[in-house]
Amino acid sequence: MANPRLSNGSAGSPPRLDMQGSHSLSWTDDLPVCRLSGVGFSTNQIYREDGNRREEHEFEDKSFHFRMDDIFLYGVFDGHDSARASNFAAQRMPAELLLGQLQNKTTDEEIKEVLYQAFIAVEKSFFESIDDLLAEKTTLHMQLPEGMSYHEAYQQYPETVNKLHELNSVISGGTTASVVLIYHNKIYLANVGDTRVLLVKTDKDGILRVSQLSVDHVIYNEDEQRRLATLGLDVEKLYQLCKIGTSDCTRCIGDYSVKGGYKDIDILSPAVLEPVIAEPFVSGGIPIDSFCSFLLLMSDGLYHALQEATGTEQVNAEIASMVAAEFAVQSTLNGVAQALVDKVVRIHHDTFMMGSPEVKRICQKRGDITLMVRNFNYILPNAIGTPTGGGRFLPVSVPYYQGRSSNPPTVTIPTPPYSSPSTTDASDTPEELATPIASTSPDNTRYDTATRETNRDSRSTGTYSTSDSTQSSGEVRFPSRYYERAKLELDENGKIEAYVDFSDFYKAIEELTEAQRENLDAETKPKSGYETITEESDFHSTPENYH
Repeated sequence: MANPRLSNGSAGSPPRLDMQGSHSLSWTDDLPVCRLSGVGFSTNQIYREDGNRREEHEFEDKSFHFRMDDIFLYGVFDGHDSARASNFAAQRMPAELLLGQLQNKTTDEEIKEVLYQAFIAVEKSFFESIDDLLAEKTTLHMQLPEGMSYHEAYQQYPETVNKLHELNSVISGGTTASVVLIYHNKIYLANVGDTRVLLVKTDKDGILRVSQLSVDHVIYNEDEQRRLATLGLDVEKLYQLCKIGTSDCTRCIGDYSVKGGYKDIDILSPAVLEPVIAEPFVSGGIPIDSFCSFLLLMSDGLYHALQEATGTEQVNAEIASMVAAEFAVQSTLNGVAQALVDKVVRIHHDTFMMGSPEVKRICQKRGDITLMVRNFNYILPNAIGTPTGGGRFLPVSVPYYQGRSSNPPTVTIPTPPYSSPSTTDASDTPEELATPIASTSPDNTRYDTATRETNRDSRSTGTYSTSDSTQSSGEVRFPSRYYERAKLELDENGKIEAYVDFSDFYKAIEELTEAQRENLDAETKPKSGYETITEESDFHSTPENYH
C-alpha cells in the first residue's frame, strides 16, 4: 500500500469532523475488525433515590480494534467536555499507524518512535481542524475593551459574550488515549491520560498475575507533579483541586483551554509553558509467549466505579479476576467484556441504593465506561463459532460452580516461532497453545448481590439472549404428590430409624494418614469464588519511555 503520509506528519484525508464531533461515515468503517477482541460499554449515570437514573452528558468514550495483515491495533479514548476530541482521535490515530508508517520498521525503538509521532500528529491535526474557531475567538476577544470585568462585558456586549461561551464549549474538549500495537509478535503501548492497559499472564504455577503497562497521567503522579513544578505551578493547590482545567489528567489530546488558552485560568497562568501536553508514555516491545493470557484496555470510569463501591486497594487485580471468571461462563469476548461492565455498574448502583449518606455522596454518579478484552491464550470453554460472534450472552453472570481439580487444567496450543508476526497471524480463529490455565469458575461471591437465577433455556439473538428462568426467587414448586409420604415410626428415644449407614465413611477417615488428612482438609476448605490474582508492582516509567 502506498504511503499517503504528508510532509507535516498527518495522514491523507481522513474525514473532517463537524462541530459536534459526530460522523456518519468514516474511513475506519471499512477496516477489518480484530476477531480476537471484544468490547463492553456503559453510558455515564446520575442516580436517584427512587431507583431512576439519567445521563449527565453524551457518551464521550470511543474505541477501535482493528487487524490489518500482520498488524493488530487497539485504542480506547475517554473524552471530556464533549466527544469531539475522542471522535477525532479514534478516527485519525489508525491513519497514522496503518497506512504504511510501520513498513521496514524492525527494531523496538523504531516502532515506538512511530507510535510517539502518531500522537503528536493527531494532536497537531486536531488543532488544525479548529483553527477557524480559534481565530473567531480571538476576533471576538478584540471586540471587548481591555480590563473590563466579566459582569460588565455581559451587560454591555451580551451577544459577544454568549458567542464566546459557545466557542469555548467546542474548543475546550480533550481526550485521553491508550493505544496498543501488536506487531512482530510483540506488544507496544502509548498513552496519555488515565485510560489503563493491563496485561494478565499465567505463571508456571498456573497463577494469574496482572501488570499495568500504561501510566496514569494525573495530578497524583509524582513524576507529573515534578514536571508541573518546574513550570512554576503550585502543585499543592492543584493536588487539592484534583483538577487541571475541567479534567484530572495532566496529559491529553486536544483541550485548548489548558494548552494555548491556559493563561486564562488563574491557577495555571504562572506556568512558563503549556502545563498539559500530548507527549505520550511509550513502552515495548513485550514478547507474546504462551504465558500471556489476555490484555485489558479500560477507561477510568470502570476502575473508579469499582473503587468507589468496594473501597478496594487492588482494583487492577479485582478487575482481572472478574474478567477471568467471565471467561468461564460467557461464549464470546464481547460477552466477557459486557458482562464485566454490567456487573461493575450493578455493584456501583447497589452500593448507592443501600449505602450510608457518605457512601451515597461518593457513589452518586459515575462516568462513561469502556472495557476492551484482547485474548491471547485464555480458554473460553463455551465459545461458539468465532470469538466475538453469536452465541449465548449473559448480561450478569449466573451462579456457576464446577469442581476444582488440584491441578490446573491444561490447554494444548502450539507456540509460534519468536520471529513470527503474532500468535494470531494465520487466521481470526484462536490458535491452541499448551498453557496451564488456573480455574476461574466462580461460586458464591460478594459481587453476586442480585437474586440467584437458574437459566435453563437460553435463546440467542446475535450477541444478546432472553432466558426462561425456572427460579426467580430461589423458590422451587413441586407437584403435591411428592409430599405424600408414609408415616415414619419413632423409636423409644423419639428418633427415626437410620436409613443411611456412615460406618464405611468413618472407617475410611480413621485409616487416613496424617498427610492424607491435611490434603482432605485443604480440599474441603471453603474457597473464594474468584481466583486470586497477584498484581505485579506498579510499572515505573523510565526516562527513555518519554520523549
